[in-house]
Amino acid sequence: MDIGFIGLGNMGRGMAANLVKAGHRVTVYNRSPGKAEALVQQGATAAGSVAEASNAEVVFTVLADDRAVEDVAFGENGILASLAPGATHVSSSTISIALSDRLAAAHADAGQRYAAAPVFGRPEAAAAAKLFVITAGAPEVLDALSALFDAIGQRTFAVSERPATACSLWWQPAAGTWTGRRYRPSPTGTPA
Repeated sequence: MDIGFIGLGNMGRGMAANLVKAGHRVTVYNRSPGKAEALVQQGATAAGSVAEASNAEVVFTVLADDRAVEDVAFGENGILASLAPGATHVSSSTISIALSDRLAAAHADAGQRYAAAPVFGRPEAAAAAKLFVITAGAPEVLDALSALFDAIGQRTFAVSERPATACSLWWQPAAGTWTGRRYRPSPTGTPA
């Protein structure tokens, strides 16, 4: 499968490497181009822009927060402007429920598909393909992505047809905040 992968931080690097190892054609993009070098040596192709990485059947984003995802998704020559109709954006970023709903609507309007797939685990688990992947989206979209989730994780849990539901497992203002590393009550409802 042709995959674009945007975000090569501690988690994204290992996830992208495992997609390459599984035999997929992976084009990687990161704001700091040097982070792509090791993946290129493993068989990935480096993209010079978000638009170039989005020239794929599926594009993953593994970015730090809402602002970073908004920039690459909604920006000029971003994912929404570049992804072909029928292609899929998979957000494995830790983003808000509101942004996930906004992405789902925008992709639907563009004739594209969208799924949320946040991951649980540390960078070591990402490198070893031992993540737990929480997915949400239309069943036919998730079915088409199952081999990709198998390549990056040890177990996948499909939780809902609404992508934002997967994001709600990461950020729960009423109960506290889960950051992937620690869980603690959050009296203000903001991320800890």
